[in-house]
Amino acid sequence: MTASQFALVYGTYLIATASPGPSNMAIMGTAMRDGRRPALALAAGVVTGSLFWAILAATGVSAVLTAYAQALVALKIAGGLYLLWLAFRAGKSAMQQSRDTSGLSVSGRALRYRSRYRQGILMHIGNPKAILSWVAIISLGVRHNTPAEEVAVVVGGCVLLGMGVFGGYAIVFSTASMIALYARLWRWIEGVLSAVFAVAGLKLLAVRS
Repeated sequence: MTASQFALVYGTYLIATASPGPSNMAIMGTAMRDGRRPALALAAGVVTGSLFWAILAATGVSAVLTAYAQALVALKIAGGLYLLWLAFRAGKSAMQQSRDTSGLSVSGRALRYRSRYRQGILMHIGNPKAILSWVAIISLGVRHNTPAEEVAVVVGGCVLLGMGVFGGYAIVFSTASMIALYARLWRWIEGVLSAVFAVAGLKLLAVRS
């Protein structure tokens, strides 16, 4: 692969990853509500889910999956239902009379980190757009005769970019100014998150092909 091909692959992935979507919105909301570490745990889960699809795309497995309409529909339904569940949780939080500001024990914090990490994985694995995006990205830079080393550079570089983007959202939105903003507008922010998740979930459920 030439330098221009690598630049095209990385640029395409960066634009797709940095654009607003359920995963980025979830990281932003978690960072403002729960702080930096839970948001980084969520970001790590998203990156893990992305790496999962990247490996399948690089090995050609995801292309086989997308060729079977029933498998893709099942994935869309599962992803859509999970996003609706997240919408329900965010909506429920927005309707609460007050925020829970009580501290967590060490074990409670560890449980929250694991929960956020798991949420990130499920969000990305249950998103059919992630499969199609990785198929497109791999198609841009990988051919049948591309050396395995170059494939690893494509996947590894994109994953590093993903870590920077998702981790960057977690860090930026967990700053004191963003936390203060959430403290003033938490109902509105949770309501927006609920709407984003609901629209994304319903869109997945509505598109069956």
